[in-house]
Amino acid sequence: MMSYGDAIALGRDAIFVCFMIAAPVLLISMVVGLVISIFQAVTQIQEPTLTFIPKIIASALAILFFGPFMLAVLTDFTTRIFTHVQMFVK
Repeated sequence: MMSYGDAIALGRDAIFVCFMIAAPVLLISMVVGLVISIFQAVTQIQEPTLTFIPKIIASALAILFFGPFMLAVLTDFTTRIFTHVQMFVK
């Protein structure tokens, strides 16, 4: 039977996996957005698509580059869940 501690550990692991999956794309998008914002402030160009398009491209490239890592983390977590499924059900 699953105890409260096991449920909390499972939830903590799930949140950690979510952070591990989202972090590379979010960090790269944030850095690209910051660089573009600094460029806009320096050049006085206030074009909305200037920030939108590079962040989309950077996010897509980050997903392509970090995709194997993300898949490995998700596969490992799913494998751990399925190997301990008998602990979750009564």
